[in-house]
Amino acid sequence: MVLRFVYLAAGWLAIALGILGIALPLLPTTPFILLAAWCFAKGSPRCHRWLRQNRWFGQMVRDWENSRGLRRRYRNRAVAMMLVTFSLSMWLVPRLGLKLMLLAIMVAVLGYLYRLPVVEEDSP
Repeated sequence: MVLRFVYLAAGWLAIALGILGIALPLLPTTPFILLAAWCFAKGSPRCHRWLRQNRWFGQMVRDWENSRGLRRRYRNRAVAMMLVTFSLSMWLVPRLGLKLMLLAIMVAVLGYLYRLPVVEEDSP
């Protein structure tokens, strides 16, 4: 019972961080939503079903669970948002070392995104 509560709480925390990640550059939305799906699968079938059917995140969760990939449009949106938010962050940060750290993080995450399989749009 306690473990179920921990999974449920962690899932909702991941949802909250994923939603914050839509606007904040260093909080990536997709991994937090996928973490929430995993936590919900372990702790609450009802919440897992809700997330899989969610109009904003459901398709991404289903694609990941079925094929460990993302649709091209989701990847393109993620790349566009990363470029905008990381560029803004690098412009605002005064120290060269921090700019280089942000650049390294961005390149690493972009590399990871481009290595993921692309799920075709006509897939269920």
